[in-house]
Amino acid sequence: MEAGFPDYLCRCGRTHVLSAGRWRCDCGGPLDLPITAAAWPPRQEIHSMWRHAGSIAGAGALPWPAISLGEGLTPLVEAGPRLRLKVEYASVTGSFKDRGAVVLVALAKALGATRVVADSSGNAGTAVAAYAARAGLAAEIFVPGGTSEKKVRQIRGHGAQITLVDGSREDTAAAAAERVERAGLFYASHVHNPYFLEGTKTYALELFEQLGGAAPDTVVVPAGNGTLVLGAYRGFAALLAAGLIERLPRIVAVQAERCAPVAAAFGEGLAEVPAVPPAATLAEGIAIAAPARGGQLLRAVRDSGGTVMTVSEQDIVEAHARLAAQGFWVEPTGAVAYAAARRLEAVGSPLVEGGVVVAPLCGSGLKAAPPER
Repeated sequence: MEAGFPDYLCRCGRTHVLSAGRWRCDCGGPLDLPITAAAWPPRQEIHSMWRHAGSIAGAGALPWPAISLGEGLTPLVEAGPRLRLKVEYASVTGSFKDRGAVVLVALAKALGATRVVADSSGNAGTAVAAYAARAGLAAEIFVPGGTSEKKVRQIRGHGAQITLVDGSREDTAAAAAERVERAGLFYASHVHNPYFLEGTKTYALELFEQLGGAAPDTVVVPAGNGTLVLGAYRGFAALLAAGLIERLPRIVAVQAERCAPVAAAFGEGLAEVPAVPPAATLAEGIAIAAPARGGQLLRAVRDSGGTVMTVSEQDIVEAHARLAAQGFWVEPTGAVAYAAARRLEAVGSPLVEGGVVVAPLCGSGLKAAPPER
């Protein structure tokens, strides 16, 4: 074990010592970290997600105080008798991806990396670029050619080298991985590196704190690669392991109807997620045709007693307009969970009856053009 860091785990049974060049198992599978009990109470004097550092693997060996930009502790706002919206776009770079990116960049710094590589549909790349700049590291960000120009400008503005890939989100990931392998660089992958999930699990820990020491009954979360779904699952599992909650909240993972491989696999009762043909959707941030952690997504949802559902393009447009009318300005992807929560409420689904339901507003509307009404 690298000093202060647990070993990586893989479902194939292999373990790997943490290193700057290790980003997947020899079998090709994604790496994981053990789920441990949450440390409670959080450190009240720290006004960022790092008040939960005691629950983040390896935090004691990470130079996060010099890299943090005050991420986390986003507002939780009432939007109905039971519905609460966690305003993740209040994060420093405008999306929840700050939670995982700060941990990845702090890890790269701790391991002596001088350059990081990431691939993204925009928000994760922006977050990695920002924290790399803060840490004094060079950054190379790969994004699909059709990425919002505002996101591209933001990445460039932080000083990162950007590569526009002519192809799908999966083509973009392959190009970044090839660059990493060829040059032996640190892969700041929000999909493959499990330390990203150590950051996103603070979403769940903050909800527990903001709800007065209680978990919501249901969390409705958009799912592309599933980094917020899996982070939330890990956070609530850590609270369960600590005896602070009696059951996991139901997780409702939401996909865009036009690109919904996880929903299809869930509906067919599969254990893994077959790829689907890439398709364009207003929710570009979750348009992932072949999620690397698809099987984990399915297991997390099933373990929580939740479900996977889809929303249409019209659902997204209408939800975006309703949010705007309440003062929330999100990118189209950021309206997906709200659209799903409203539909579940409208049909009287038992998933949202009689308890607190939370949905995140994941990305700022300042990052992308609004959908046409």
